[in-house]
Amino acid sequence: MLIRVSCEIALTFAQPTAAVFLLSLHPSILAKIRRPERLEVEPRLPVTTYTDVYGNRCSRVFAPAGRVAFRNEAVVADDGLPEPQAWGAYQHPVQELPDDTLLFLLASRYCEVDSELKEVAWALFGHLPAGWPLVQAVCDFVHRHVGFDYLQARANRTAADVYRERTGVCRDFMHLAITFCRCLNIPARYCTGYLGDIGVPPANTPMDFSAWFEVFLGGRWYPLDARNNVPRIGRILVARGRDAADVAITTAFGLSRLEAFCIGTDEVFEETQGRSA
Repeated sequence: MLIRVSCEIALTFAQPTAAVFLLSLHPSILAKIRRPERLEVEPRLPVTTYTDVYGNRCSRVFAPAGRVAFRNEAVVADDGLPEPQAWGAYQHPVQELPDDTLLFLLASRYCEVDSELKEVAWALFGHLPAGWPLVQAVCDFVHRHVGFDYLQARANRTAADVYRERTGVCRDFMHLAITFCRCLNIPARYCTGYLGDIGVPPANTPMDFSAWFEVFLGGRWYPLDARNNVPRIGRILVARGRDAADVAITTAFGLSRLEAFCIGTDEVFEETQGRSA
């Protein structure tokens, strides 16, 4: 299966401003890219790239005052299968975990492991079998407990807020599930990227970047999604981090206003589709 992904984000800057954006696909999926990425900035500006501490590919620009558009497009191969569910995956005791997973047990900006949620997590899930059944129970609870509502989105809602308010958008579902997993000593990290309506009824809302999370079980990371709570086809990763604060798609070091935001994810049947014969 081939999936074409695209995005366009336009900002208006009040004055010349430095900015960082995460629009490049994650290095872990570079081998799956079948049509090279086409990263563009309009007006044309010098762009430099670097890899952040989480392994994400970031781009830097110094934008002039006025409107600046950031775009990327690529075609990516996917196996076309729903995400795996590993019901027998082993939950490592903390003392057995690899060093690089320990960061994802700790509190972060939106995931307050050191809050009342630790007691809540153990009260709700502490009696359950370790491993995948425990993680799935967390997803089931968050999926039932939280109502999805774009109109209730806000940038400062933490996992504890989500638990109390019982509403949010996809990132809020993930923050609560990540926090519960960390409280239960399961490393969990936040992911953002593309997720189209492949294998499911089309959504009746404009497409956005999607959020999901990954847990470390049985020596590897597995993707899960507390909002949709079913294995999906065709997730395409852009960035990973502790929570949404680490994977902001655009970061402007000054005043800016969002002018346009368009995300596309479509299955294509030939790399040459759309060209004249």
